[in-house]
Amino acid sequence: MLSRKNKLLVMKIISLFSVVRGYNIPIIVLAQYLSAIFILAPNKRALEVLLDVNLFLIVFLSSLTIASGYIINNFYDNDKDLINRPNKSMLDRLVSQKTKLYVYFSINFIVFLLAFFISFRAVLFFSIYIFLIWFYSHKLKKMVVIGNLFAAFLAVLPFFAILLYYKNLYPQIFAHATFLYLLLLIREMIKDLENLKGDIANDYKTIPVLFGEKISKQIISFLTFGTIIPVYYLVTIFEVGYMDIYFYLSLIVLLFFLQLLWKSNDKSGYLKLHNILKFLIVSGVFCIVLIEPEVLIHGKRLLKL
Repeated sequence: MLSRKNKLLVMKIISLFSVVRGYNIPIIVLAQYLSAIFILAPNKRALEVLLDVNLFLIVFLSSLTIASGYIINNFYDNDKDLINRPNKSMLDRLVSQKTKLYVYFSINFIVFLLAFFISFRAVLFFSIYIFLIWFYSHKLKKMVVIGNLFAAFLAVLPFFAILLYYKNLYPQIFAHATFLYLLLLIREMIKDLENLKGDIANDYKTIPVLFGEKISKQIISFLTFGTIIPVYYLVTIFEVGYMDIYFYLSLIVLLFFLQLLWKSNDKSGYLKLHNILKFLIVSGVFCIVLIEPEVLIHGKRLLKL
């Protein structure tokens, strides 16, 4: 049997895990490695990519930076989350605000030191990334439109760290990034609808707060139709292998998403929409292997005659 002190410690660890959203980070790690193997470094053997120490450090530091970002975001959203997510907020509050700040600064200091083992460019990149996350959480998040655009940008920024590392600027990479960015941007706007009560109470200047739910839904619909553009380029012009199946299915799911969007008018409905987008994003990560499944068998891309 655990003592009262040990039970409290376990609860605080679970609370901190909830604060840093530890369930999201493995997906981001997987997405970075799969992107490196199948998109950014197509001419390298999969094992070579996996054993690359510098790539490991980039992925590891990205994970730490994202974790610290969740902490500072949770710190500033403490009162808002108590309204929008009361159950999660009560769990998160088992860790004090002081402890959150201590862990936040400790993680960022570790990131700063370890980045020197990669290069000075890595130090500069992660320093800017840490600052941008703080600036978003402290200032930009409450600003209409800018908060949404910046949140989606910060979510795709870790992939640019790998892009800079491999120095590959293939057009299809930007098509992939655009599709992902649009999904993330739509998700951010759905979150605004989902968190409407808390945003009003804490003076967040979001689109639903200032212009109403109807205008917000119209913008979301426009962005959803906008995903057709990168999908068109990915499946008709660029080589994405069997991943075109994912993109075709995504468009079908997004049509269903739009139907549900205009029928939804409460938190539970918006939560379903949020989960649909999360499913598309996470499934997209796993579907990266469809670009060339042979890599899983042969460890590298096969030369095509």
